[in-house]
Amino acid sequence: MRIPFQVSIFYSKIGGAFTIAHTAHQINEEIHDKEVRLISATGEQLGILSLADAMGKANEAELDLVKISPNAVPPVCKLMDYGKYRFEQTKRDKEAKKNQRIVEIKEVRMSPGIDSNDLNVKIRNAQRFLADGNRVKVAVRFRGREMAHTDIGKRLLEKFAEACTEVATVDKEPKLEGRHMTMFLSCKQVKETKGKNKESKEAKPATQTEE
Repeated sequence: MRIPFQVSIFYSKIGGAFTIAHTAHQINEEIHDKEVRLISATGEQLGILSLADAMGKANEAELDLVKISPNAVPPVCKLMDYGKYRFEQTKRDKEAKKNQRIVEIKEVRMSPGIDSNDLNVKIRNAQRFLADGNRVKVAVRFRGREMAHTDIGKRLLEKFAEACTEVATVDKEPKLEGRHMTMFLSCKQVKETKGKNKESKEAKPATQTEE
């Protein structure tokens, strides 16, 4: 039995084939056009038919009549098992979301006069963030007369990056902005995978700051 669905998708024509896109569309008895251009369940062009004939073919095939391109003249409809399609689409969306890796931006802050013990702690924390696949923003803040010796901050950041070379690459070289000099590091493994697969990663604002 065909069941009408009220959902938010439709098909758009690209390169001669019809692919799904997101917007409202009609199905079965919700369609009121006098005639439609019909596509079979296998993608065969069945030509322009009256709505009654199109509904008849849907009934014969025990499939749904779905308006996939409402702005076409006449609108384009396709025969499909819509319930099965929605089930498979939802399953694919869940799987894609499950496999998606969210890259966070962690921040590590230092002063130009940081002692070696504190520096090593900062480096270990950054290495842990990077090993988890996250990006790291390393910042040096200059106070008062320290602004006259920003070269110290640059050497500190370069030393920091060198200590992380096994797990990281430098995304952005040290740059002075106001009283802060910042540098960005990325997980080497994530960056290599991204380059091979040409897949973009979703990033969100820093959720953890290392003081």
